Amino acid sequence: MEEMLGSVLEFFQSEDWSYSRLEGQTVIKLVSTAANSRWNCFAQTREEQRQFIFYSVYPDNVPEERLAAVSEFLTRANFGLIIGNFELDLDDGEIRFKTSIDLKEASLTSGLLKQLVYPNVVTMGRYIPAIQGIIQGQQSPLEAIEALEMRP
Repeated sequence: MEEMLGSVLEFFQSEDWSYSRLEGQTVIKLVSTAANSRWNCFAQTREEQRQFIFYSVYPDNVPEERLAAVSEFLTRANFGLIIGNFELDLDDGEIRFKTSIDLKEASLTSGLLKQLVYPNVVTMGRYIPAIQGIIQGQQSPLEAIEALEMRP
């Protein structure tokens, strides 16, 4: 078994997360919930490059007519984020939040994984209501980001 993937599997087992491994890949799929939403997460190891990537994937794709507004919101959000970043696929409307690390010669420890995984799911959970509001046309990107930045 791949060394980094083994560390990831041990971490999620110790944290009591249910997961499934994607066949033939060094990727595991998990589910997270918050803010009355449920979304998929993916933990990927790139063994040769010694990289770990954790994604939270927004549960719905953005309709084409809302891409510009969501793109503006995510750009504004990314500007203020310290850990991780939002990504928007302009071809299919997929939104994901990514945290990652390039380990070089370091080990992928439980402590590092905790610092990559938990801020990721907390951030997605915090931003989901604003993203939904923008997709549904209930608020502008600027209104949504201002409301989030006022919250602790």
